[in-house]
Amino acid sequence: MSALSFPPPRRRSRDVGEGITSPTLGVGGRIGLTVLALFGLLPVYWLVATAFMRREDVFSVDRPYFPMDPTLANFREFFDNSTLLKDLGNSLVVSAGTAVVSVLVSGLTAYSLSKFRYRGRNMIMVMFLVGQLVPGALLLVTLYLMFNSAGLLYTYTAVILAFTTFTLPLSVFLLKGIIDALPDEILEAAKVDGLSNLAILFRIVCPLIVPGLITTAMFAFMRAWSDLLFALTLAGPDKQTLTVGMTTAFIHDGAADWPGLMAASVITSLPLAVIFVVLQRYFVSGLAAGAVKG
Repeated sequence: MSALSFPPPRRRSRDVGEGITSPTLGVGGRIGLTVLALFGLLPVYWLVATAFMRREDVFSVDRPYFPMDPTLANFREFFDNSTLLKDLGNSLVVSAGTAVVSVLVSGLTAYSLSKFRYRGRNMIMVMFLVGQLVPGALLLVTLYLMFNSAGLLYTYTAVILAFTTFTLPLSVFLLKGIIDALPDEILEAAKVDGLSNLAILFRIVCPLIVPGLITTAMFAFMRAWSDLLFALTLAGPDKQTLTVGMTTAFIHDGAADWPGLMAASVITSLPLAVIFVVLQRYFVSGLAAGAVKG
């Protein structure tokens, strides 16, 4: 009796996908990734530990690596400073405004560049790419003179428009990649039903690209929240943001109040951390959708 031979079991598509997306790491790879992760988290730990230390411990010769006698005095000083609280409100207004304007302008621009055919479309994309290569400091004087002549200097509008100019190129590229992946048949069916271009944009396209819109808003918010140079020059004393307020409050006469500055930095980082944790799945899917053109 001859031995029966069976074909090898067919590999399921799920196994193939798991093999591609979840490569196996050896012991050396895991140790290497752990070391890199700890190295990346070291500045964060040093920031948080310093925020809970007393000033005499921070500036002592034998500075401890851990807050041996932790204190909340540095955080209380932040909330007792009315100027910093006002700057915190200014940062929220400017960052939220930049996020809204960036999403609106980049969404309309990306929709136009993706779904309409007209002369100069490729040149506009090249101009956006070249704009990304220009250092922001080179445009600072030009923006200052433009806003001054328009009477917008030291206003929320000037700061929001300045931040938007730097978030717009990357936002347009991201959203255009996502809109390019939408099948044209969906938009043509909407036109057959009698919808206008704006109705197609807001009723058909926007619901399909929500992760990309959230990613764009997060990027613009973080860009505006962490900027110092443009806020220092264009915002003025009444509209200055928290990064400017922290610099003037904790760094003066060639010295820095490191415990107070670290405590303020922890408080400043909390809104970004909360936003990222809450919206991280949209952020990842938005970046992935913008990176792959269907």
